[in-house]
Amino acid sequence: MRHGQTLFNVEKKIQGWCDSPLTDLGIKQAQAAGKILDDLGVTFDYCYSSTSERACDTLEIATHGKYPYERLKGLKEMNFGSFEAMDEFLHPPYPFGDYYAHFGGESETELSDRMEATLKKIMEPVDAKNVLAVSHGGAMANFVMTKVDSSQLAIEPKLPNCAILKLQYHDGKFTLVQLYAPKVD
Repeated sequence: MRHGQTLFNVEKKIQGWCDSPLTDLGIKQAQAAGKILDDLGVTFDYCYSSTSERACDTLEIATHGKYPYERLKGLKEMNFGSFEAMDEFLHPPYPFGDYYAHFGGESETELSDRMEATLKKIMEPVDAKNVLAVSHGGAMANFVMTKVDSSQLAIEPKLPNCAILKLQYHDGKFTLVQLYAPKVD
């Protein structure tokens, strides 16, 4: 799941490893995501969040605080180096490739490898049937586009806030099954 809308989203600031709080709309998005999970009757064996406050807050709201969770650095957004907290118009055209690695950040390959290693480790326990991992739009989209069989369901590089991606994990491979995008009135 992606985190809810943040102040930096509204201000159109690059937020990778730097953090920004959820807005009122972001809180409502997390609540709407929680309603989707409730309506689906999903329960979780394990829950994980990026170490960013915006992701932790989203997880706590969406799960109604029912689950303990572990914070993992491997679920963080891409590190944009010296571009952190700068205006979004400074992004180069997508895909970014290794652009940000030249400015103290990470490349898209480093990001997708980090996400894959983290998510595979999360799925290793034999009792890990239903797992919730709250991360970030860029990290999630990059992971799906590079490491996941998404042939049945294509996604855009910009995921909506609080998007829930349902993935299956089998024999070391991830498959994208469904995308849920919470609606807020």
